[in-house]
Amino acid sequence: MFRSVRLIIALLALLLVMLFALKAGAVAVSWPEFLSLLLQPSSSDELQRLVVFQLRLPRILFAAVVGSALALSGASMQALFRNPLAEPGLVGLSAGAAFGTVLALSIGLSGLFWIGMAGFAGGLLALAIAYYLGRRFEGLAGILLAGVAINACAMSIVSVLITYASDAQLRSYSFWSLGSLTRANWTLIGLLLPWTFIWSCVICFHWRVLNALLIGEREAHHLGFDLVRTRRIMMLSIALLVGPLIAVTGGVAFVGLIVPHLLRMRAGSDHRLLLPLSALVGAIVLVLADWLSRVVVLPAELPVGVVTSLVGGPYFLWLLARIRNVGSN
Repeated sequence: MFRSVRLIIALLALLLVMLFALKAGAVAVSWPEFLSLLLQPSSSDELQRLVVFQLRLPRILFAAVVGSALALSGASMQALFRNPLAEPGLVGLSAGAAFGTVLALSIGLSGLFWIGMAGFAGGLLALAIAYYLGRRFEGLAGILLAGVAINACAMSIVSVLITYASDAQLRSYSFWSLGSLTRANWTLIGLLLPWTFIWSCVICFHWRVLNALLIGEREAHHLGFDLVRTRRIMMLSIALLVGPLIAVTGGVAFVGLIVPHLLRMRAGSDHRLLLPLSALVGAIVLVLADWLSRVVVLPAELPVGVVTSLVGGPYFLWLLARIRNVGSN
């Protein structure tokens, strides 16, 4: 019962944040006009209707989808690796997506479809290499080490490609690497929303084995869980969940790291609650970040990845210092 209450509160908070974010932006809309727009859209101003329903609403929905996916994948990876600092970029997904994106730009491909497909393919390739190299080691230590090496190699290649890139290609990559939700539209939402929902359900379905891993890999194995098969399914599901989203948005840092980490401290480690709660709170955080990115420097806007880094970086450093002080006491 208490678990359901927390989820309902998080869902209501998400809807409230989305409502306020829908009103805010460069085009001013008063509250009476906004309520009239929601209740009677056909009789409202055409410009306001276009801005709210064709520009802001798909972007806000996309922010919620991306935030929920990043936080959910971070929560599952922290349990799977038994490491509170784990997140999707740890095994090379982000670096692989960056490599695919820069490679596509370097050979002259442009447009959301080609850049997104190249980033997705690069992320999957990085994960496949990390898993192939790391499976020779017991547990997940080998995958972590392979991920570190792949991150270094991929970003080195990216640096070389950028050196020979044209000004237009360099601007495209810089825009992608900072993280942005400006590419959101209803077509993109229609494609990625069901995709995200399916793979999120697959991850949440494995909450029992993630709970079992809290007491150790050997104990989880004795409880009857096939950890090798579970790792394969979970890693593939995480890659398929966040790969297409990272390929479209670029770098959105700290959402998959801080949100599940804080929720684990506040709400406990029962993944039956932690996984869906992480998805909801991750959606809230990224919608808030996108809201700030659109209103802080009006009429311009900041890349959403810059906002998450500016807020998440110092907060994470403070959290590490606080944990260290608690441990020393």
